[in-house]
Amino acid sequence: MSFSPRIETLIESLRCLPGVGRKSAQRMALQILERDRQGGARLAESLQDALAHVGSCNLCRNHSETDICLTCASPRRDKGKLCIVESPADVLAIDQSTGYDGLYFVLMGHLSPLDGIGPDNLGLPSLFKRLQEEAIAEVIIATNPTVEGEATAHFMHEHIKDLAAGNIHVSRIAHGVPIGGELEYVDGGTLAHAFAGRKAW
Repeated sequence: MSFSPRIETLIESLRCLPGVGRKSAQRMALQILERDRQGGARLAESLQDALAHVGSCNLCRNHSETDICLTCASPRRDKGKLCIVESPADVLAIDQSTGYDGLYFVLMGHLSPLDGIGPDNLGLPSLFKRLQEEAIAEVIIATNPTVEGEATAHFMHEHIKDLAAGNIHVSRIAHGVPIGGELEYVDGGTLAHAFAGRKAW
């Protein structure tokens, strides 16, 4: 069965969403057209509105509708702590799962020379400038435990160590055995990280 050009365009447009293949996009498109046109209109309107008005915070680079986001502007946040993450989703995960009360810096990716993503693309010059100008005492590097994430973490650590002259405490989030996990089923890389990052008890 072939669809009309407009329906095909709708299906292909929905495939831009993560984890959505051809069949899922087709089901979504037909659901909107057959059962919820009003919901589809709201979706289109809110999507256009978000694309037009959501930008980046001038301080942390997270999504924001204002020059300074609500997190950076909050008087309840500890201005002496800065957590560096790869994406806005990481900010949500940390805020929802931990008691972290400091500020963030969102890289919007990781270093990847093969893809042409260097320090400037991640906003690292503005990060290093911020560390020199603000009274930040602790930096928590919370990039993902991937090859690229580790390389990005190492690059930032070396630069922060040089410019801070020991005045900033730099830490890396721990990687190890998940709670409820059994050692025999944990992969070797995770187990090695857990051993290397062991703490006194």
